[in-house]
Amino acid sequence: MSDQPLDTSSRVATLKTFGKVLRTELKAKGWGNPFGYLFILPGMLLYGIFSAWPIFRGFVMSFTDYRFLYPETRWDFNGIENFVDMFSDQWVGHGLLVSIKWTLLVQPTIIVLSLFLAVLISRVKRGEGLYRWIVYLPSILPIAVSLLMFGQFYNPRFGFINQNLRSLGFDPPRWLNDPRYALPALAFTDVWRGFGFPTLLFLIGIYNINTEIYEAAAIDGATPWNQFWSITLPLLKPTFLLILVLGSGIAGGTEPALILTNGGPQNATRSIGLYLYQVAFTLGDMRLGYSAAVGLVLGLVSALLSLFWFRVLKEK
Repeated sequence: MSDQPLDTSSRVATLKTFGKVLRTELKAKGWGNPFGYLFILPGMLLYGIFSAWPIFRGFVMSFTDYRFLYPETRWDFNGIENFVDMFSDQWVGHGLLVSIKWTLLVQPTIIVLSLFLAVLISRVKRGEGLYRWIVYLPSILPIAVSLLMFGQFYNPRFGFINQNLRSLGFDPPRWLNDPRYALPALAFTDVWRGFGFPTLLFLIGIYNINTEIYEAAAIDGATPWNQFWSITLPLLKPTFLLILVLGSGIAGGTEPALILTNGGPQNATRSIGLYLYQVAFTLGDMRLGYSAAVGLVLGLVSALLSLFWFRVLKEK
């Protein structure tokens, strides 16, 4: 009994010595403090469960004929058959065309609007915090709330937009029920929801530009426009790259079309993202394997777009 405290204390001393040796070795090899890994462990576990595992599972699923209504097909591997079917599926091509139109409508508008607002806010001397909050407010609202609000705005009879157009003597269109206007109308909702975050990114980039550069340019006779074109835009290149990479996804427009039009009218808003959702969860026998295969190809396309922007802007 008398030896027990001595054994316990010696074990504690041994563990402390081992811990010191381990920390010394890890620091010497550039790994840092090992206890820091305990703090990031919960985040890594969540990432593995909700991000890494779904990606791996989707990759495996893309080579199967998995149909949700037939569980026995879960491990029915069919090689590249899904990818072959994809190139003969007319709705994949249609969805890609709609998504490309959507991207061309949304991304340039967001970049121009965000940059314009960021420049304006950066020139404000008082209350800039309030303006930043107002700009970012649409981004933090729930997606369903924002889209249903716009659904009421676009109401052909009682909507705010058409009521005002009628009061001005115009014959307003049926926004979400007309194939000519449905996609631009939905794109505007995405612009309204999505311009806040890029605006803050541009603001961060502008605030990080040394004001002495502008002062020197002003002494040399540069006009505000010359300063913007020759100083602000070149020094914001990393911010442009970040925004372009974040917007490189080609499956945009899924939520607005799903909530407001369900792909109509006449499939004018049936983007590739919405088509994948319908194939996987609402159409036929729910072809999860086929949907995963198309999603895998879209992911590769998005990665290539990101690489393209890195090459164009020449950033590491």
